[in-house]
Amino acid sequence: MTHVEDELAGQPECWTRAASEAARYKGQLPEPGERVAIVGCGTSFFMAQAAAALREGAGQGETDAFAASEFPHHRPYDRILALTRSGTTTEVLDLLTRLKGRRRTTAVTADPHTPVVRAADQVVVLDYADERSVVQTRFATTALTLLRAHLGLHTDAVVTDARTALAEPLPEGLLECGQFTFLGRGWTVGLANEAALKMREASLSWTEAYPAMEYRHGPISVSTAGTATWMIGEAPEGLDRQVRATGASWVSGGLDPLAELVRAQRLAVAVAAARGLDPDRPRHLTRSVIL
Repeated sequence: MTHVEDELAGQPECWTRAASEAARYKGQLPEPGERVAIVGCGTSFFMAQAAAALREGAGQGETDAFAASEFPHHRPYDRILALTRSGTTTEVLDLLTRLKGRRRTTAVTADPHTPVVRAADQVVVLDYADERSVVQTRFATTALTLLRAHLGLHTDAVVTDARTALAEPLPEGLLECGQFTFLGRGWTVGLANEAALKMREASLSWTEAYPAMEYRHGPISVSTAGTATWMIGEAPEGLDRQVRATGASWVSGGLDPLAELVRAQRLAVAVAAARGLDPDRPRHLTRSVIL
């Protein structure tokens, strides 16, 4: 078993722990009414997108998501929340250092012995969700689970769905597909982006991601026999029929969207194995980008 397989299989336990401990971090995570920016790089940026949409949708306050390198310093925020598994990512550290003493900052990380602990005002450590693999799975979803629980949006059903996602066979025919598209709506757009990233990283697949309603505005033109379109969350009316009419495979997301992401992680590993690739050693990537 690869590191990434082992780590993605441990997500239900990590989510359960994160949800149970969320109340401990009440003073460190965004408070209701604060204007918040959530930042990260790569996978953490996509989790930031999902978390920002969830928080704003829950009426907790205006919330934006940015790649750490693209943070708009001219905008006023009450708090910047940084997601960084390694605690060493250059763009995140540069941003937090620049904001030190000027904005309130919180970092969520897996390693308490890294520079981010000094760079941020407050730190939430999820060391039990740390990973050996380059490809992120459980840390990212555990951080998002913590934020969902902090918002009162986590339920035990999410963990049950994750166990189902790990136990059930993947949809038939996907290993032979040459192109994959992931779709989301609202907070699941970030999850669709992350699912596509997993496929690129682990299996070198041609993969795209879009807001579901945007798929008809051009991207559906790539759908044909031998491609797959995977909906994370509830699909717009009639989109499944339109995709099937192209000859493409349609995968509906019947589980909680975060559990659907677990299924997509499994697909990335399975496609990598089918292509003779090692998902623990993705091409041109390292566990942390240090510039």
